[in-house]
Amino acid sequence: MPPHIILTVDLGFGDAGKGSIVDYLTRTHSAHTVVRYNGGAQAGHRVVAPDGRAHVFAQFGAGTLAGAATFLSRHMLLEPLAMLEEERHLTRLGLPDALANVTLDQQALLITPFARALNRLRELARGTQRHGSCGIGIGETVDLALHYPDHAPRAGDLRHPAILSRKLTFLRERAYERLAALRPTLPASPDAAAELDLLHDPDLIPWLLDAYDGFARRVNLVGPEYVCQLLQRDGTIIFEGAQGVLLDEWRGFHPHTTWSTTTLAYADQLLAEAGFTGQTQRIGITRAYATRHGAGPLVSEEPALTAAMPDPANHDHPWQSNFRVGWLDLVQLRYARAVVGPLDHLAVTCLDRLAALPELRICTRYSFSDAAAGTSGLGGNFRGGLGPPRTPLLQLPIVHPPDLNHQAQLTATLMHCTAHTEPLHDAQHLLARLSQTLDLPVTITSWGPSATDKREIEARM
Repeated sequence: MPPHIILTVDLGFGDAGKGSIVDYLTRTHSAHTVVRYNGGAQAGHRVVAPDGRAHVFAQFGAGTLAGAATFLSRHMLLEPLAMLEEERHLTRLGLPDALANVTLDQQALLITPFARALNRLRELARGTQRHGSCGIGIGETVDLALHYPDHAPRAGDLRHPAILSRKLTFLRERAYERLAALRPTLPASPDAAAELDLLHDPDLIPWLLDAYDGFARRVNLVGPEYVCQLLQRDGTIIFEGAQGVLLDEWRGFHPHTTWSTTTLAYADQLLAEAGFTGQTQRIGITRAYATRHGAGPLVSEEPALTAAMPDPANHDHPWQSNFRVGWLDLVQLRYARAVVGPLDHLAVTCLDRLAALPELRICTRYSFSDAAAGTSGLGGNFRGGLGPPRTPLLQLPIVHPPDLNHQAQLTATLMHCTAHTEPLHDAQHLLARLSQTLDLPVTITSWGPSATDKREIEARM
């Protein structure tokens, strides 16, 4: 009997409730494994179990409290120290030795304290022009690996201290070189001083090697054959996405993006490499309203909504900055739907939060002005065609192959767009509009944080 494969993807800027949905799917389908197919330690997938236990999953799969094992694919970026800290919280929740239930691809890149410090210093040097980093070191890790692939530490190196020591020493030297370029614009602040102290700590590498050795002794490291072996097991496997499509390194609104592919491309690649030709269930996830952490365009943003709907699980963040809220945005979701490719269903979360609002609206289109065209340099000749100024925008242009210049121009225009909204009768009206616009059935609705707050709806297409 072939395995039941469920792929999940966030159709926004992250924070769509992926952890909650993965936990629900794990329980509903008795999934034996959750595959983390992209992203890294910057994830914050909050799960509240039916018994009230709560955990924010970063590197463990969000099906852990429901009993599923975790597989971290080679497309994950591993931060061993943070994973050990996450395990300590899981132990306090009654899951001792959670690492024993984790399998890790030996080709996964390691996020080191050098990359994290550089990441934070780079954001501090940008001043008011921050890109919206999580402050974990994702971008620096990927960039260093692209420039120096033979020196990039990977999970498999954890069991070879001599190799790992050479790679860490190399990365520290490269960090010093990059720091020299940042120093002229670094603020004289406690945050900057803390990261500089870490970079220059002479005892850091010996301490890391000892900590990494302890981690390596407890985790299950595997090669490329593991996915094929996993797919030979009966039962359900859930692929858990990280961040959101609108933050994708190539299709997001550059430069306010992540250094990771956040579509389903990596999940599809893992399945194809393992020779899987069976059916998959592909679920797009969105909140019932738009959200974003930190800098970048959020056209349907309403400060009054941000004030009316504080999210206890998404406070303002020292690196990501403030948590912003807007009306559900059909233009944004059309774009995400086109970028991510084939989907079968939609899951809509946080519907219970709408009850606090005096009215309910939905963003159906954008408009932009002459000022926007002049600022972005686009005018009516923008590749992909937004049309002349003041033309209603229903669909954002996509170019093939992906082009970061195009994405940056699109970002510049979006920063000057105005959202046009329409009133809705209630949450059911919102779900109907969303399903009609994206031509997808809404099959899972979430009315609270726990799996018991989810409702499954039979697809009618």
